[in-house]
Amino acid sequence: MFTILVAEDDASLNKMICAKLAKEQFRTVSAFDGEEALAVMDREHIDLVVSDVMMPKMDGYEITKLLRGSRYYLPILMITAKDQLEDMEKGFIAGADDYMIKPVNLKEMVLRIKALLRRAQLENQKHITIGATELDYAGLTVTVNGTVYNMPPKEFYLLFKLLNNPNKIFTRLELLDEIWGMESDTDERNVDAHIKKLRRKFDGTADFEIVTVRGLGYKAVFKDR
Repeated sequence: MFTILVAEDDASLNKMICAKLAKEQFRTVSAFDGEEALAVMDREHIDLVVSDVMMPKMDGYEITKLLRGSRYYLPILMITAKDQLEDMEKGFIAGADDYMIKPVNLKEMVLRIKALLRRAQLENQKHITIGATELDYAGLTVTVNGTVYNMPPKEFYLLFKLLNNPNKIFTRLELLDEIWGMESDTDERNVDAHIKKLRRKFDGTADFEIVTVRGLGYKAVFKDR
């Protein structure tokens, strides 16, 4: 179950939003000013924030900037009575993911929240952490014990495919089709060559290894798991 923080100083609107989200099987936590919202974030896992812009003590822009500055990348949906383009722009610059104008259509809000959560799930699937090893699909980087490797695309995609499916055996043909697609100037030997490069590059890692399954292909195995 996803947990949504509703930061809205209008008590009646806060209650209405929480009631609607509860009917949609979301868990909700309420906050009525910016400082209270941040306090909630400190003590609970939150999957998405619905934040009013104009709140006591700290407004929605400030909350969003602080969260983004602290490397909180959860989705943030801003709601406000303001309808000027400049206000929307300010919200997106602060780091908001979506923006709604009051009076809020609660059915539309639910649809937007579900879309934001789906997008966040997809983005999370593009990041793998295995012990001290991290793979960032968007940046094509592998970080091992703080050392960042900027990877050639095919090497990265091959490693990501294997590590995203630990212990699953992939034939050379499957990997060839998945990573190289319809490129006509390559064959299964290219898979072997890229596997050798990956093994040389990450030979010292304590987190995983790429295993040859004789007569079949390759698989990734996590160590000490």
